[in-house]
Amino acid sequence: MSPVVRRPRSAVRRPVTISVVAVLILVAGYLVAAAVVPFGPASASTTTYSAPKTTVPALSFPGYGATAVEATDFPESLRTSGDTKPRSIASITKVVTALVVLDEKPMAAGESGPSIRFTKQMEGLYAKYAAQNGEVAPMPAGLQLTEHQAFQVMLMKSANNYAGALAIWAFGSIAAYEHAADDWLDEHGLDDTTIHEPTGLDPDNTSTATDLVELGQLALANPVVKDIVGTKDVTIPTVGEIENSNKLLGLDGIEGIKTGTLDEAGACLLFAATYERGGRDVTVVGVMLGGVDHDSLDVDVQRLLRSVADNFQVVTLTHQGQTFGTFSTPWQDEADAVTTKAAEVLVWGKTTVTAKAKLQQVTFGTKGERVGQVRFRISDHDPVTVPLALERTIDDPGVWWRWTNPFQGA
Repeated sequence: MSPVVRRPRSAVRRPVTISVVAVLILVAGYLVAAAVVPFGPASASTTTYSAPKTTVPALSFPGYGATAVEATDFPESLRTSGDTKPRSIASITKVVTALVVLDEKPMAAGESGPSIRFTKQMEGLYAKYAAQNGEVAPMPAGLQLTEHQAFQVMLMKSANNYAGALAIWAFGSIAAYEHAADDWLDEHGLDDTTIHEPTGLDPDNTSTATDLVELGQLALANPVVKDIVGTKDVTIPTVGEIENSNKLLGLDGIEGIKTGTLDEAGACLLFAATYERGGRDVTVVGVMLGGVDHDSLDVDVQRLLRSVADNFQVVTLTHQGQTFGTFSTPWQDEADAVTTKAAEVLVWGKTTVTAKAKLQQVTFGTKGERVGQVRFRISDHDPVTVPLALERTIDDPGVWWRWTNPFQGA
């Protein structure tokens, strides 16, 4: 019988030990790899935005002549009614005269301007315009008034002889004034306005309602003109106390601008009013041409202005904390992307609002951390952007989840 050969104990155990060590190394490697593998970004989805609803404006226009009205800084608010062709504008002409003369003879707000000595030629304008049933004021030859005082008599009392005298003083003659007015109208894009003389007694001084709204905005942009047309009464040397021909001043926020009356034009008013809406001042400029008389026209102007003012709306784009997106993780954690602040905008009439949220890539994050933005587009307004932040913290799920869900978040 052959002898039994026994292996050494260490030789038997060596393969088992190696296998166990290898397994331990693999397990350790897995645990380490699973614990340190970086997660990919959480999946992100945006929510559907429910746009605020606005209404179609209904304005109270008169049934005669030509009317236009617009809220300054709200170009979408321009509305018109009646005749769209040029019409006689009567003494609204004097607003053009004021702005054209100020271009030639500038006068800053609060200043009196240079002294004007009225000549014999200018004195003769009193009889000339009075013969046409035009409004006039005393102007003896040799009288000296400041430029500002002469403007007050022209714009507040609507004295035609003062309009003619200012044109002659600034340009040397009525004909030269006509050329200057034509150039000024071209420069300011008032293509449908024609001015032949400075008073408005010529019925061929014409304009459209939309051009006159632009003229009114130019008048309010000039601090000298704006101050004068908003003054109720003043006392001028030799002329005496004068009252503004615009009887609506101070009513319903009305602050100007110029009346006009002529057989061919009817009763006319270029007007402006300022209201507080949505925490800001809003100015409405309009014109009404062709009224029967100023009493009934004034009532129609007030009714129209109220209907315009009623169509301003403060639209809430978003509330603070409103959800515009959601982040979802493989470990079933979710966090909303919410607005960090409320946003609202003042609009006029029917307005379209859209929103588009843009979310950043997020894996983990703390509550309040910025994670994107939402951009609102509002018809006829500048866009509004609001930051988005995490509504709650997204934490690392921990080692145990990583070990039991290998590489699911990668």
